Amino acid sequence: MKDLFLRTPLYIIASVLFGLKTYIVYRFMFNIELENTTQELILLINPFVSAFLIFAISVWFRKEQRQLKYIRYMMFFGTFIVFANLVFYRQFTDFITIPQLFMGSNMADLGSSILTLIKPYDILLFLDVFIVWKLTKKENAAAVSYKKRGKVFAAALSLLLLAGNFFLAETERPQLFTRGFDREYLVKNIGLFNYHVYDIIQHSRAETKRVFADGNELTEIVDYVENEVKTDGQSDMFGVAEGKNIIWINAESLQSFVINNEVNGEEITPFLNSLIEDEDTYYFENFYEQTGQGNTSDSEFLVENSLYPLSRGAVFFTHGGNEYHAIPEIIEDAGYQSAVFHANNGSFWNRFQMYDSLGFNHFFDEKSYEITDENSVGWGLKDKPFFEQSMKYLETLEKPFYAKFITLTNHFPFELDEEDRSIEPYDSNSNTLNNYFPAVRYMDEALEEFFNHLKESGLYEDSIIVIMGDHIGISANHNKAMSMYLNKEEISPYDQVQLQRVPLFIHIPGHGKGEVVTKVAGQIDMKPTMLNLLGIKHDNDIYFGNDLFSEDRKGYIVLRNGDFISDDYVYTVNTCYHRATGEPVEILEEDESELNEYQETEKENPCAPIAEKANLELQYSDDIIYGDLLRFFDFNQKEQEEKSSSK
Repeated sequence: MKDLFLRTPLYIIASVLFGLKTYIVYRFMFNIELENTTQELILLINPFVSAFLIFAISVWFRKEQRQLKYIRYMMFFGTFIVFANLVFYRQFTDFITIPQLFMGSNMADLGSSILTLIKPYDILLFLDVFIVWKLTKKENAAAVSYKKRGKVFAAALSLLLLAGNFFLAETERPQLFTRGFDREYLVKNIGLFNYHVYDIIQHSRAETKRVFADGNELTEIVDYVENEVKTDGQSDMFGVAEGKNIIWINAESLQSFVINNEVNGEEITPFLNSLIEDEDTYYFENFYEQTGQGNTSDSEFLVENSLYPLSRGAVFFTHGGNEYHAIPEIIEDAGYQSAVFHANNGSFWNRFQMYDSLGFNHFFDEKSYEITDENSVGWGLKDKPFFEQSMKYLETLEKPFYAKFITLTNHFPFELDEEDRSIEPYDSNSNTLNNYFPAVRYMDEALEEFFNHLKESGLYEDSIIVIMGDHIGISANHNKAMSMYLNKEEISPYDQVQLQRVPLFIHIPGHGKGEVVTKVAGQIDMKPTMLNLLGIKHDNDIYFGNDLFSEDRKGYIVLRNGDFISDDYVYTVNTCYHRATGEPVEILEEDESELNEYQETEKENPCAPIAEKANLELQYSDDIIYGDLLRFFDFNQKEQEEKSSSK
């Protein structure tokens, strides 16, 4: 056996070791859904196919020492890629994309967040690197001077294995590459390294779109928006908040499952719960976050533009210099000043450039605050001193104003000083979920104090106050603990979509007509909603949301991964569910073709027609961003035409 091992070419040894390690990570460290034995087989095969493809290249090096160096360094580099994706996955349940590598400057601000994601046993991922390193350092290292026939054989076998892998993947998941917005499906079917190659190709294609865009693409998009998105007439709420200040609060990582709920017998959000009962508040209980990899920055992008974020990277970083037609720019014509308050590094998420592109007049970042070790935790200034210190700036803004506050304390890993805890952590196998509840309670108390500050300053009565959860705080990696808290046997795919609900409060002091709204809504709807509340017409515009108070809505919300929630159905993981019950929709066996092919009639599969529109919207929004198409759009055209006709 020892002789056989020594006679085996080193690139084969490296392929087996690396493939085995990668499979273990796929199977037991990534939370990849496997639905049948074919998917199990593909997941087993693809890490070895990728490893053989990588290490077989070594046979083309003429000098044996170069063979050994190539194998040694590729072993380390490949392991680092696996490790980096694993750490990233533990937080975001997702895989790294090329645009995110360009967001590396954000890493400097992550601090302790990254350290909590690294486990002691991760060192074992580098065990095979050590073995191969030792083998290549031996004098009798198993490098071979291959003849041309051996080189061609290794290359042919690599390509044959790759083709076989792709054939199985395409059989299991038709249109895998043409519909590659789901990164888990790509990794599951073609492997992590082939996914990264695919991602590089997609990134290169996306970068060329702006260069060759000429605006002709807008015609089709505008037609779709006019016919499928925009509603007729105005809601009864049009102009209700005309001339009032807008105070917007991005509530970091706040999810709806904590609202009107308890932990250890204590209310988690007593102030927000009381706000629901306030007659001046509209509370939307079926409001969904629709962010991608950009998290908070994506939620900001959705709100200001009513465009979808990108599936890869963050728009704030990758397309911060684009032309947009955002809320701050639109309301400035109505006399509004706009400002953002965020006690964090202003360059984080490229906010300096992006806020300028969106039309914000002022940005108060960490340099505007007095931050000490005593009043900060985790990502920066605690929420209570943040709101308190912000008041002196808020009171100096020219009225009416649009002021956006982005909180920090309720941020992963949900650190909180003992003296700031009003309730005790939960008791489960997830420290992340356990610590989430006291952090949410602290933010709830900070919001109550902020309302009091506004009343004392005299700003409260002349403002509308919006509180919105920006994105989820508890990822699917904590589903075991989450199922325990929610008293469920497990978190199903349907439940996972429901956990993407975040609270939305629209508080209008003195209005007196507030209510709990049950309609399905999302962050994409906020731009048309806010403009209509302010009584600002925006007919000549491109957006994909609807006024939340309109009766004439399109009736569905699209998530960034292509899932959607409609009035009657939830679609996720290729399954159509009844929204009211969470039960899968029964489809006749002969009609069980791929939903994404959109071949079923509405009677056969009621989710199919909506799925087609959902993915069309995502594509159109991507086209706008990648091509920077709004630079070709004349937003003043209708206004000019109306003035001409009146003359």
